[in-house]
Amino acid sequence: MYVGRFLVVAPDRAAYRVSSRSFPNREVVDREGRLTVVPTDDAPETDNPYVSYNCLRTTADGTAAVVGNGTQVDPIVEKLEAGYPPRDALAETLLALDYEKDDYDTPRVAGVVGADSYVGIVRRDALLVRIVEEPTLVATYERDRPEAVDLEATDPEGMAREIYGFDLEHPVCAAAVAATDDGFETGVYNGPEETHG
Repeated sequence: MYVGRFLVVAPDRAAYRVSSRSFPNREVVDREGRLTVVPTDDAPETDNPYVSYNCLRTTADGTAAVVGNGTQVDPIVEKLEAGYPPRDALAETLLALDYEKDDYDTPRVAGVVGADSYVGIVRRDALLVRIVEEPTLVATYERDRPEAVDLEATDPEGMAREIYGFDLEHPVCAAAVAATDDGFETGVYNGPEETHG
């Protein structure tokens, strides 16, 4: 099943996976603490605005982490840093940016891990935001309503590898974050080495 980009948010951790038929030549890189989806060196040039974006950031004070499939990650972080409750930061940003205006009306998905953790999606026909009490998946296609899912790993790299390996089509790369006593730790998995040259 092809579900596109998806994330899994648990009360204390989250993971995000890029799945793509159109732009498979991408990877996650760490840019000064922000995990960013970017084209690989061998990727064809594109002017598609949805190909590169921050997919995972933490707040400056280390109290929350945000994952998502597009430019919504940055304003959610900014709202959290300005004192918004996580649910409001998520809902207001998703509502303001709306679904992506591409050929597929791709939904935006995002999640917040913190004192209270939430997952959200804005589709052409709905805005859904749910508090998270167990690992919860939401995807851009097919599985576009928050649903409980198993996520065994608790360390970031393990989570990234685990969701990369989910039995869902066209995995490209993955990122993950876990709460620690000192804030958050992040991890990345860009697939087997032969995938990216």
